[in-house]
Amino acid sequence: MSIEVGSYEAKTKLPELLRGVQAGNRYTITLRGEAVADLVPAECNIHKDTVAAVDDMLAFMQTRNNPVGVIDLKALINEGRE
Repeated sequence: MSIEVGSYEAKTKLPELLRGVQAGNRYTITLRGEAVADLVPAECNIHKDTVAAVDDMLAFMQTRNNPVGVIDLKALINEGRE
């Protein structure tokens, strides 16, 4: 269900409307009584992309001969300072 909001009210109460969108509300913005836009939650795949990136990284780390835990970080730091 969408809540109708006039364009002036949408302009003046945008932060409040955005908090409502975060809570899952949907708004239809009207101009002189006619619907002109919908304010709806964005469809993000950030979580899916993050999970896929971590899975790819773990798979890559398992194929390496020298796991990251074996590297002498202190030696690398000192090497960078030379």
